[in-house]
Amino acid sequence: MTSDTDAATAAPSYPARRGRPGYDRAGVLSVAVQLFNEQGYDATSVSDLAQRLGLTKSALYHHFSSKEELLAIALDQALGGLEAVLDEPAATQGRAYDRLRHVIRGAADVLVAELPAVTLLLRVRGNSAVEQNALERRRLFDQRVTRLVAEAQREGDLRTDVDAGVVARLIFGMINSVVEWYRPGGTVDGGRLAHDILTVALEGLAAARP
Repeated sequence: MTSDTDAATAAPSYPARRGRPGYDRAGVLSVAVQLFNEQGYDATSVSDLAQRLGLTKSALYHHFSSKEELLAIALDQALGGLEAVLDEPAATQGRAYDRLRHVIRGAADVLVAELPAVTLLLRVRGNSAVEQNALERRRLFDQRVTRLVAEAQREGDLRTDVDAGVVARLIFGMINSVVEWYRPGGTVDGGRLAHDILTVALEGLAAARP
């Protein structure tokens, strides 16, 4: 079985490429992710991307070797942020309830910071090796969160009449739903999202105190 460490490093790495004037690699990636989210990855061709960027295909290939490379880097950007939250000291030390709070807050912050890449991640269906790898990393992330919930239940800080796996799915279902309605610069303060999610998700799960 793939270990968490292996999963965190499973995404392919690519050598840096020199860009052409007008767009650097980050700029090309940003536009590509936006287009993938608008049209769907499978429905977006290299020609579509070149047209959106105002580049020729050959100029685009000076930045990235393929459309799949763009997808792999974008998915790794989202997954790497989420996996890093689980490995932070605050997520590995102390009571499980406090660690879970840190993970929920950190995951919400990653979603806000990497909204386009996380949106793309949540839409992959395993149609290629790159997508299958991303889904496996998501599965391992979910397993680690579920174990954290179960530990908090054993320690008496979360109610035990709800299955730990269901709790993890519901919490992250709430977090993931943010991609459908949150818009940077809108009426919802992205800096408060983590606080609001924590309040709604955990206060109803807290074990009764004497």
